[in-house]
Amino acid sequence: MTPMFSLEGRVAFVTGASSGIGWGIAQGLAEAGAHVVLNARNKERLQLRRDELAAAGFGASIADFDVADHAAGEAAIERVVAERGRCDILVNNAGMPLRQPAIETKLADWQRILDVHLTAAFTLSQAAARHMIGRRSGRIINIGSIMGAIARPSVSAYCAAKGALAALTRALAVELGPHGITVNAIAPGFIETEMTASLVKDKAFYDYGCRRTPLGRWGIPADIAGPVLFLASGAAAYVNGAVLTVDGGMTIAL
Repeated sequence: MTPMFSLEGRVAFVTGASSGIGWGIAQGLAEAGAHVVLNARNKERLQLRRDELAAAGFGASIADFDVADHAAGEAAIERVVAERGRCDILVNNAGMPLRQPAIETKLADWQRILDVHLTAAFTLSQAAARHMIGRRSGRIINIGSIMGAIARPSVSAYCAAKGALAALTRALAVELGPHGITVNAIAPGFIETEMTASLVKDKAFYDYGCRRTPLGRWGIPADIAGPVLFLASGAAAYVNGAVLTVDGGMTIAL
């Protein structure tokens, strides 16, 4: 590992880390030397993921809670700092799908999407930043989506949450930058994960995604792990408030 990208001695907290993009990110950060705290709701699955990292010689622990339980999230950050002495990197990745026409979306479903994708990112960032400020160092990385800048039918709540997350990224970057904390976001395009499994199985839609992407394929979680490692490392020390699009070129192609 080139020293500029090394995360030796760092503690990284990754939400939604039991599968998909979050698990790919957790693996990448662990391989770079960070102790990774894995979050998700399913404790048994988290334990299996922790054991996988341990078997490979990497440090990991778990924090099982629903990110929409904001008190539980704050308590988890406090436990990590109490046990590990620090929280250097926070990756707000947890998410969930909601594919419904806008006029059929119930207010409770709308609120749930905002709670998971947006409000949780704010409350966890708030909790982590309190400790990062004291160290005058920290990295907060939000996993957004190209749907925060463009749109397609049936995902109005998701689009709204991811658009707001990009705005929150910029706001926190401005406010926390003077304390030595950078706040950035990744906007993935179509990525093959459990959350997109129904879309991947739809051959017509899958092929459409490949055709729309100049690289001719859907992404995989490892395609997001590298950019996150960059933003978490010393290589990105002067990158703040950026939303890095990682979509194979989809959003710049006509």
